[in-house]
Amino acid sequence: DYKSACDNIKKTQLLLRRLNQEENESVNNNVVYGEASVEINDDDKIIVKVKLDNDNELQRENVKNKDYDIYEAENLLIATGARPFIPNIDGAKYALTSSDVLSLKEVPSKLNIVGGGIIATELSNLFSSFGSEVKIIARSEILKELEPEIKSYVVKKLINEVDIYENTNVLEITENSIITDKGEFEGKTLIATGRVPNSEIVKDIVELNEDGSIKVNEFFQTSNPNIYAAGDVTGGITLTPYARKEGISAARNMAGYLNKFDEIIVPQSLTLDLDVSFTLKPASSDDGSNVEDVIIPGLGGPHAFWRILRGETGITKVSLNSETEEIVRASQISPSSIDDTAYLAFLMNMGITKEDFDDFLEVHPSTDAYYKILKIM
Repeated sequence: DYKSACDNIKKTQLLLRRLNQEENESVNNNVVYGEASVEINDDDKIIVKVKLDNDNELQRENVKNKDYDIYEAENLLIATGARPFIPNIDGAKYALTSSDVLSLKEVPSKLNIVGGGIIATELSNLFSSFGSEVKIIARSEILKELEPEIKSYVVKKLINEVDIYENTNVLEITENSIITDKGEFEGKTLIATGRVPNSEIVKDIVELNEDGSIKVNEFFQTSNPNIYAAGDVTGGITLTPYARKEGISAARNMAGYLNKFDEIIVPQSLTLDLDVSFTLKPASSDDGSNVEDVIIPGLGGPHAFWRILRGETGITKVSLNSETEEIVRASQISPSSIDDTAYLAFLMNMGITKEDFDDFLEVHPSTDAYYKILKIM
């Protein structure tokens, strides 16, 4: 049941945190749990004061005999992430967010999800699979990140039991319903309308962008050159692997090994009954004037063979610059799409061309259709 699944997820998360802490401590990194505040003293030193969370079962024993810990830092990295954004809607206090999902004791019989992005779509599929009657209510179109053909497949075949209301405005949320300009719908409401940076810890110390994210340069330095920031708290692409890559780059710069973080093509996924993955291009990039698209159905390889008769093996789309023969966009729905797209994005960042795939030798059978497209284009 749902509660048992959530309890097991929490146990798994705790185990992973424990393993992560043990790994850190094995290389002499101390992990302390608590709420931190940052200030600059009269000598321009960075002071971090931590109100210790001694109820946390992972807290180190040697700090449990005090309420606070104080650290002086030569350099400081802010990697505080982001939290769910709550729009200014009457009755928003009655709504759930993605942070509440694991705390629910039972599955709502009816659930209205406000938002149209990746998180909203994944949660709609999750609760629908547990038996909820789910509605997605989006102010504009849903899944604008996806290619039209990919979005169409998702809507028609992967979340087809979810009712979708696009271009719909929410007027009010009550304890047991949501009121929109297209009517009132019964059920609990869950808001999934993006995330807001957790930048309050240094809001009076460093410069922020208009959206509240921390402004950084190409070395991840803030307006205070000894304070760095990386990950979701700086805005931009809010994905765990991307944030990790930023954090590594920032840490190297803090240690004196200067490196600039170049914009790259980033793989992203949407976890549904079949995995959906696609590439995100740097905002500054240009596809070129001559782009060719090829779309083919998914292949009937591992975990897709029994889907063949239902015509539900997925779909793959590749866009190619016909002048340079470079891949400019790629999207795939298949059992293996997450791995396939991650490796293809890596090759795209290396500048691989269609011609380079002429000698590609695949493993058979496979549900990766990228190589098949690139060999026939």
